[in-house]
Amino acid sequence: MQYTIVTGMSGSGKTKVIRYLEDMGYFCIDNMPPVLIPKFSEMLSSVNGNFNNVALVIDIRVGDMINELLAQINDLKRKGYDCKLLYLDADDETLVKRYKEIRRQHPLDNANGLLASIKQERKMLSALYNAADHVIDTSNLSVQDLLQKLKSIYASSDSRQGLEINVMAFGFKYGMPLDADLVFDVRCFPNPFYIDELKHRTGNDREVQDYVMSFPTAIKFMEKLQDMMSFMIPLYIEEGKVSLSIAIGCTGGKHRSVTMTNKLADYLKSKGYSVNVTYRDIGKE
Repeated sequence: MQYTIVTGMSGSGKTKVIRYLEDMGYFCIDNMPPVLIPKFSEMLSSVNGNFNNVALVIDIRVGDMINELLAQINDLKRKGYDCKLLYLDADDETLVKRYKEIRRQHPLDNANGLLASIKQERKMLSALYNAADHVIDTSNLSVQDLLQKLKSIYASSDSRQGLEINVMAFGFKYGMPLDADLVFDVRCFPNPFYIDELKHRTGNDREVQDYVMSFPTAIKFMEKLQDMMSFMIPLYIEEGKVSLSIAIGCTGGKHRSVTMTNKLADYLKSKGYSVNVTYRDIGKE
């Protein structure tokens, strides 16, 4: 089990970080008191679940308990857990500007004003700053710049692993998929439904696949679709997208769409992408 402890200055972007990690499949908890970490880790170790990657945001909101955080991190390491500390920072001017924009009160609420609160917080977190495995200064970073920084730390060395691709076959007669990012219509190709020996088979069967792909236009379509995906997917990754849903539809979602979905999924897998395949409407007839 791997732990990422996210800490740092209030207003430095910790909320954006935890959302990104959650999209990456991390089990995330915001604002956990350090004293609960031992019991929490013990609980996760004793239950069945996908808790391989855990992220905890622990910052000045816990008050003086923040002084216990380093001891708890060291305790996790002694118990054999892989535990990393990520510190988010920003300069005083940037933090003041951000607080003025969102009009929220600083957690410390120093009687001498916002800047005094920021300086007090920086002093209280200095030991965590010095102990951090990774420090990201967000002063001049856009949201996309921050995501790229996080990807360089948490994504696989092959950046393609930072994107989960879902390829779905569906039937237009049962409605459009609401969650699709990209939709392709393959009703323009001959329908195996009208071939008696293929009618009750699906695009998972070799006979149907051979029929659908026996037409030069179907082969050309797949070549162009693969070329388009090769161009677009790296752009989605660069933009920070972590999930992409591609839907391919025919009339009933059983023959042509399933064939094309399988062909595209096999191509994307061969390029090293993480791909899930679903056949939404098989069996509905």
